[in-house]
Amino acid sequence: MRRGAIAGLWGGSLSTGLARAPSLADLMAALAGQFAANADRWSLWTPVAFGLGCAAYFALPGEPLPFVAWSAAGLAAAALWASRRWGRRRIVAVALILIAFGLAGFAVAKLRSLAVGTPVAPALEGPVGLSGYVLDVANPGEGGPRMLVAPTQVEGLPPDATPARVRLTLRESPPPPGSAVRVLTLLNPPPPPASPGSYDFARDAYFESIGGVGFVLKGPEPAEATQVPLRLRWAMAINAMRWDLAQRIVGSMGPETGGLAAAMVTGHQAFIPREQIEDMRASGLAHIISISGLHMAIVGGFVFAAARLGVAAWPWLALRMSSKKTAALAGLLAVGGYLVVSGAPAPAERAAITASVAFAAVLFDRRAISLHTLAIAALAVLVLQPEAVTEPGFQMSFSATAALVALAEAWPRSVREINAPWPIRAAQGALGWLAASLAASFVAGLATGPFALQHFNRMATFGLLANLAAAPVSSFLMMPALAVGAVLTPFGLGDAPLAVAGWGIAGITGVAATAAHAPGAALLVGSAPAWALPMAFLGILWVCLWRGPVRWAGLPFALAVSLAPRGEPPALFVAADGAQVAVRSGDAAILLRPEVKRFAAERWAQRRGLAAEEDAARRDAAYVCDRWSCRPGAAAPVSVAAVWSRKTPRAEELARLCASAEVVIVRAPLQSPACPGAILLSGADFAAGGSAELYRGAEGWRLQWAQDLRGRRPWTWGASGSGG
Repeated sequence: MRRGAIAGLWGGSLSTGLARAPSLADLMAALAGQFAANADRWSLWTPVAFGLGCAAYFALPGEPLPFVAWSAAGLAAAALWASRRWGRRRIVAVALILIAFGLAGFAVAKLRSLAVGTPVAPALEGPVGLSGYVLDVANPGEGGPRMLVAPTQVEGLPPDATPARVRLTLRESPPPPGSAVRVLTLLNPPPPPASPGSYDFARDAYFESIGGVGFVLKGPEPAEATQVPLRLRWAMAINAMRWDLAQRIVGSMGPETGGLAAAMVTGHQAFIPREQIEDMRASGLAHIISISGLHMAIVGGFVFAAARLGVAAWPWLALRMSSKKTAALAGLLAVGGYLVVSGAPAPAERAAITASVAFAAVLFDRRAISLHTLAIAALAVLVLQPEAVTEPGFQMSFSATAALVALAEAWPRSVREINAPWPIRAAQGALGWLAASLAASFVAGLATGPFALQHFNRMATFGLLANLAAAPVSSFLMMPALAVGAVLTPFGLGDAPLAVAGWGIAGITGVAATAAHAPGAALLVGSAPAWALPMAFLGILWVCLWRGPVRWAGLPFALAVSLAPRGEPPALFVAADGAQVAVRSGDAAILLRPEVKRFAAERWAQRRGLAAEEDAARRDAAYVCDRWSCRPGAAAPVSVAAVWSRKTPRAEELARLCASAEVVIVRAPLQSPACPGAILLSGADFAAGGSAELYRGAEGWRLQWAQDLRGRRPWTWGASGSGG
């Protein structure tokens, strides 16, 4: 065949050259077109700007004075006025409005911290008597069952210095909410981060008005009831109802499935077997345990669908009322009731606000599911809880929701055939539902992945498959049955729906166990640098909120947590009171005291991508340890010595330790510390700085204290390394 004939088959000669190189003017014109196409979406960025303002407040190393907040609020008002006065150009008006929202977010965060401030318990020397009311039964921790108490009197503290709330750990089951109790407890301020830069419980406790934590040594014993404020009586009555409902559910279903059911209805996780919790975490299904957006959406959606069907089934009522608006009102009531029954934790409050905004949109003839509705919900949440920007739950929830709504916007709308046989329509519907479920799980997993890696350092290998298997069971069987069972249980009629819910829970826990124990089920990933997560958050939002090809410019930023280089992990970790030391050895962390402060050491190891070594033989091969001290041996990866006793070591003992190691840890405070040729850290250092990481470089050792990263904020004042 001739060359011309071949060219004719392909419509002409192949040419890979550019007719004309793109110019800067072409590029600017294309970008201008993209911005014009998104002119109606600038309002989606107002909660982003507001959240950045909130984040700026929490990122400050020191606490700003109140006048700074009022100044920011005034500047925000001025920027809004200027946007109306001089914002004839749309881009100028949008910039001024976003600046105003950012300043407003900063002001609201500062004013919120002023409004919630309550006394914080000092680090007391010994046990104290405490009297008060059991406000609620808190979720159990590593130390055992816990209860939230509203103190009426704390031995040694005047009334104006008594915390509004304290969280106490017990050896036995806690008394029900509403009980007047007296206990003997070790009381401390809320503890600082377990390691530098990790989760700060004291900050969350500050915004929840929890001013102390402790361990009950004796009690609880019944105490004389006194007059309590009406608001506290209402809270205790609601929590007593919740606790009773949780016990009824567990009694009806049994501990294997009843614990999870009680947690998903009332928020109480005290009845869940520990192995179930571990399986749910390792399989990527832990979000099912805590009451959040998924549960609110299922319950609200179930009630909405049931109410709309009920109105449509009654022709007389259907002709006189809007079934959609009636169902939306029923959904609002269901969401409010579920919020009360759940105990209104912060994630449930955020989910209830989001669901309420969606139902309100239906009442006002607006689209219930849209990015604009989500923006309003996010803004409402941040106005009420500006501290939410620091919480993984908020970050993951709104990232996933934004990604799913953006997916719904971009999802192709198929054309329905008029006369297709029902088997074909059923098959098409099933395939469409499967494709949508796969896409939704995949997109939600991508959107929440950076936060799971950064905060929890786990990547569930089979998380996508586990969620695909669990989602239909949770949405169509378990949660609707639990909703009906929770309503009927107080009347003694809940056994049948709870049994149905139990089938769903058994299926989900089976999926979790299979995914959690499969080979390579969970991968350990160290945390990225601090700048990577905000960059990933903004990148995800850019991909979700922007419309057009330019949206994909945010993809590299969305992957910042995965792509950011991890530096060399610290060589050494010391707990906040000097009672635990962990040493890096390759990809593992050797705990010098495996039985003490284990949670703090394991959490540090996870953040640095290290496996906590559980074999004491490896420690004994590298270090010479007894009950009160450790010294480095010949095979020690880091030359560190430590004294665990709270008593000040003798001078000759300290001299021997200093001669045997490069780093010496002394838990007790020293009057005149001296350790020639070695770094000496004593109790006074830990009281001021909290936990510490030590890096070894060419120029020597570098220390990073947790308190230096926290700064001087209301939730850090008075906190010490020995707290909690």
